[in-house]
Amino acid sequence: MKAKTHSWAKKRVKITGTGKYVLAKSCKRHLLSDKSKKAKGREKYGKVSGTANVREMRQSLPNWL
Repeated sequence: MKAKTHSWAKKRVKITGTGKYVLAKSCKRHLLSDKSKKAKGREKYGKVSGTANVREMRQSLPNWL
């Protein structure tokens, strides 16, 4: 059977040039007027997924590497 990419993964996960999985950080969608500039800046860039989740990411994105 053909391996398919999971829809949630292709929308939320990016792979870096070195093969690490990057997910967007939380707390950047709404209620931003109540947060300080420093708090919003901390959530600016994506977060590299931990080693515990790498196996799940690899299975969810079979055709990406």
